[in-house]
Amino acid sequence: MTKLDLNQNWYAVCTRHQHEKAAARMLEYREFEVFLPLYAARHRWQDRIKEVSLPLFPGYLFVRERLDRLLPILTTPGVCKIVSCGGRPAVIPFSEIEGVRRIVESNLRVEPHPFLKSGDWVRVKHGPLAGVEGILLRKKNMTRLVLSVEMLGESAAVEVDTTHVERMPTVSLRNDPNRQSDSVSMHPVGRLSMSAT
Repeated sequence: MTKLDLNQNWYAVCTRHQHEKAAARMLEYREFEVFLPLYAARHRWQDRIKEVSLPLFPGYLFVRERLDRLLPILTTPGVCKIVSCGGRPAVIPFSEIEGVRRIVESNLRVEPHPFLKSGDWVRVKHGPLAGVEGILLRKKNMTRLVLSVEMLGESAAVEVDTTHVERMPTVSLRNDPNRQSDSVSMHPVGRLSMSAT
Protein backbone atom coordinates (compact mmCIF):
# COMPACT_ATOMS: atom_id res chain seq x y z
CA MET A 1 0.00 0.00 0.00
CA THR A 2 1.46 3.38 -0.99
CA LYS A 3 1.58 6.48 1.14
CA LEU A 4 -1.20 7.97 -0.99
CA ASP A 5 -3.40 4.93 -0.29
CA LEU A 6 -3.10 5.52 3.47
CA ASN A 7 -4.83 8.89 3.06
CA GLN A 8 -7.73 7.47 1.09
CA ASN A 9 -11.03 6.47 2.70
CA TRP A 10 -14.28 5.00 1.44
CA TYR A 11 -17.22 7.40 1.17
CA ALA A 12 -20.85 6.73 0.28
CA VAL A 13 -22.11 8.68 -2.70
CA CYS A 14 -25.84 9.25 -3.17
CA THR A 15 -26.99 9.11 -6.80
CA ARG A 16 -30.10 10.11 -8.70
CA HIS A 17 -32.82 7.44 -8.92
CA GLN A 18 -31.64 4.55 -11.15
CA HIS A 19 -28.40 6.38 -12.06
CA GLU A 20 -26.05 4.22 -9.96
CA LYS A 21 -24.45 2.40 -12.92
CA ALA A 22 -24.11 5.50 -15.10
CA ALA A 23 -22.57 7.50 -12.23
CA ALA A 24 -20.18 4.62 -11.45
CA ARG A 25 -19.03 4.45 -15.09
CA MET A 26 -18.47 8.21 -15.19
CA LEU A 27 -16.52 8.19 -11.91
CA GLU A 28 -14.36 5.31 -13.17
CA TYR A 29 -13.77 7.27 -16.40
CA ARG A 30 -12.55 10.13 -14.18
CA GLU A 31 -10.15 7.60 -12.60
CA PHE A 32 -11.83 7.27 -9.19
CA GLU A 33 -11.83 3.91 -7.39
CA VAL A 34 -15.52 2.94 -7.36
CA PHE A 35 -17.41 0.07 -5.75
CA LEU A 36 -21.00 -0.49 -6.85
CA PRO A 37 -22.28 -3.71 -5.24
CA LEU A 38 -24.79 -5.49 -7.50
CA TYR A 39 -26.96 -8.57 -7.07
CA ALA A 40 -28.79 -10.77 -9.56
CA ALA A 41 -32.59 -10.55 -9.63
CA ARG A 42 -35.21 -12.05 -11.91
CA HIS A 43 -37.72 -9.68 -13.48
CA ARG A 44 -40.77 -10.72 -15.45
CA TRP A 45 -41.59 -8.90 -18.69
CA GLN A 46 -44.85 -9.77 -20.47
CA ASP A 47 -43.66 -12.99 -22.12
CA ARG A 48 -40.31 -13.76 -20.49
CA ILE A 49 -38.25 -13.74 -17.33
CA LYS A 50 -34.90 -12.00 -17.49
CA GLU A 51 -32.06 -11.94 -14.98
CA VAL A 52 -30.80 -8.42 -14.30
CA SER A 53 -28.08 -6.91 -12.12
CA LEU A 54 -29.45 -4.39 -9.62
CA PRO A 55 -27.72 -2.18 -7.03
CA LEU A 56 -27.60 -3.89 -3.65
CA PHE A 57 -28.05 -0.48 -2.00
CA PRO A 58 -30.35 1.47 -4.34
CA GLY A 59 -29.29 5.09 -4.76
CA TYR A 60 -25.76 4.57 -3.43
CA LEU A 61 -22.28 3.66 -4.55
CA PHE A 62 -18.92 3.89 -2.82
CA VAL A 63 -15.81 5.86 -3.78
CA ARG A 64 -12.34 5.58 -2.26
CA GLU A 65 -10.50 8.90 -2.34
CA ARG A 66 -8.69 11.57 -0.32
CA LEU A 67 -10.89 14.08 1.50
CA ASP A 68 -9.44 16.99 -0.52
CA ARG A 69 -10.50 15.35 -3.83
CA LEU A 70 -14.21 14.96 -3.15
CA LEU A 71 -15.38 18.09 -5.02
CA PRO A 72 -14.89 16.52 -8.50
CA ILE A 73 -17.13 13.65 -7.36
CA LEU A 74 -19.98 16.09 -6.66
CA THR A 75 -19.76 17.52 -10.19
CA THR A 76 -20.14 14.08 -11.78
CA PRO A 77 -23.42 13.61 -13.70
CA GLY A 78 -25.86 11.47 -11.70
CA VAL A 79 -24.26 12.25 -8.32
CA CYS A 80 -26.47 14.10 -5.81
CA LYS A 81 -24.37 14.26 -2.64
CA ILE A 82 -21.86 12.55 -0.40
CA VAL A 83 -23.29 11.06 2.79
CA SER A 84 -22.16 13.22 5.69
CA CYS A 85 -22.13 13.13 9.46
CA GLY A 86 -21.78 16.30 11.52
CA GLY A 87 -21.32 18.37 8.37
CA ARG A 88 -18.32 16.31 7.17
CA PRO A 89 -18.19 13.47 4.64
CA ALA A 90 -18.75 10.25 6.59
CA VAL A 91 -15.99 7.65 6.28
CA ILE A 92 -17.36 4.15 5.68
CA PRO A 93 -15.32 1.58 7.65
CA PHE A 94 -13.09 -0.55 5.43
CA SER A 95 -14.41 -3.70 7.18
CA GLU A 96 -17.97 -2.94 6.04
CA ILE A 97 -16.88 -2.36 2.43
CA GLU A 98 -14.77 -5.52 2.46
CA GLY A 99 -17.62 -7.60 3.94
CA VAL A 100 -20.05 -6.41 1.25
CA ARG A 101 -17.42 -6.97 -1.47
CA ARG A 102 -16.86 -10.54 -0.33
CA ILE A 103 -20.54 -11.48 -0.33
CA VAL A 104 -21.18 -10.02 -3.81
CA GLU A 105 -18.07 -11.74 -5.20
CA SER A 106 -19.07 -15.11 -3.71
CA ASN A 107 -21.31 -17.53 -5.57
CA LEU A 108 -23.91 -17.26 -2.82
CA ARG A 109 -27.38 -15.76 -3.28
CA VAL A 110 -27.33 -12.14 -2.10
CA GLU A 111 -30.24 -9.70 -1.82
CA PRO A 112 -31.13 -6.41 -0.12
CA HIS A 113 -32.43 -6.74 3.43
CA PRO A 114 -34.08 -4.34 5.88
CA PHE A 115 -31.49 -2.71 8.15
CA LEU A 116 -30.89 -4.63 11.39
CA LYS A 117 -29.13 -3.61 14.59
CA SER A 118 -30.13 -6.47 16.88
CA GLY A 119 -29.68 -10.23 16.82
CA ASP A 120 -26.74 -12.54 17.33
CA TRP A 121 -23.47 -10.99 16.16
CA VAL A 122 -21.53 -13.79 14.42
CA ARG A 123 -18.38 -14.44 12.42
CA VAL A 124 -18.17 -16.93 9.55
CA LYS A 125 -15.57 -19.62 10.34
CA HIS A 126 -15.41 -21.54 7.04
CA GLY A 127 -15.96 -21.16 3.33
CA PRO A 128 -15.70 -18.19 0.95
CA LEU A 129 -16.94 -15.75 3.62
CA ALA A 130 -14.55 -16.85 6.40
CA GLY A 131 -13.88 -13.93 8.72
CA VAL A 132 -16.89 -11.85 7.63
CA GLU A 133 -19.01 -10.61 10.54
CA GLY A 134 -22.69 -9.74 10.64
CA ILE A 135 -26.04 -10.36 12.29
CA LEU A 136 -27.50 -13.86 12.18
CA LEU A 137 -31.15 -14.04 11.12
CA ARG A 138 -33.23 -17.19 11.19
CA LYS A 139 -36.29 -17.35 8.95
CA LYS A 140 -38.23 -20.58 8.41
CA ASN A 141 -35.66 -23.17 7.28
CA MET A 142 -33.03 -20.64 6.21
CA THR A 143 -30.27 -18.87 8.09
CA ARG A 144 -28.95 -15.62 6.73
CA LEU A 145 -26.01 -13.43 7.57
CA VAL A 146 -27.00 -9.76 7.40
CA LEU A 147 -24.21 -7.24 6.75
CA SER A 148 -24.98 -3.60 7.38
CA VAL A 149 -23.48 -0.34 6.19
CA GLU A 150 -24.39 1.70 9.23
CA MET A 151 -23.86 5.13 7.66
CA LEU A 152 -26.50 4.31 5.05
CA GLY A 153 -28.90 2.43 7.29
CA GLU A 154 -28.85 -0.28 4.59
CA SER A 155 -28.23 -4.02 4.81
CA ALA A 156 -27.66 -7.02 2.59
CA ALA A 157 -28.34 -10.68 3.38
CA VAL A 158 -26.61 -13.86 2.27
CA GLU A 159 -27.57 -17.45 3.10
CA VAL A 160 -25.14 -19.23 5.43
CA ASP A 161 -24.86 -22.62 7.09
CA THR A 162 -25.25 -22.28 10.87
CA THR A 163 -22.43 -24.77 11.38
CA HIS A 164 -20.10 -22.30 9.63
CA VAL A 165 -20.62 -19.41 12.06
CA GLU A 166 -19.60 -18.66 15.62
CA ARG A 167 -21.19 -16.20 18.03
CA MET A 168 -19.11 -13.11 18.79
CA PRO A 169 -18.87 -11.43 22.20
CA THR A 170 -21.58 -8.82 22.72
CA VAL A 171 -18.97 -6.17 23.54
CA SER A 172 -17.31 -5.11 20.30
CA LEU A 173 -16.36 -2.03 18.33
CA ARG A 174 -19.87 -2.00 16.88
CA ASN A 175 -21.28 -1.34 20.35
CA ASP A 176 -18.70 1.33 21.20
CA PRO A 177 -20.59 4.52 22.24
CA ASN A 178 -17.78 6.67 20.81
CA ARG A 179 -18.52 5.56 17.22
CA GLN A 180 -21.28 8.18 16.67
CA SER A 181 -23.12 5.87 14.26
CA ASP A 182 -26.53 6.43 15.84
CA SER A 183 -26.66 10.14 15.00
CA VAL A 184 -25.91 10.00 11.31
CA SER A 185 -27.61 12.55 9.11
CA MET A 186 -27.59 12.36 5.36
CA HIS A 187 -26.97 15.85 4.02
CA PRO A 188 -25.25 16.94 0.84
CA VAL A 189 -21.73 18.27 1.12
CA GLY A 190 -21.57 21.86 -0.05
CA ARG A 191 -19.69 22.65 -3.25
CA LEU A 192 -16.91 24.60 -1.54
CA SER A 193 -17.50 24.01 2.15
CA MET A 194 -19.07 21.32 4.26
CA SER A 195 -22.73 21.77 5.14
CA ALA A 196 -23.90 21.90 8.74
CA THR A 197 -26.36 19.36 10.00
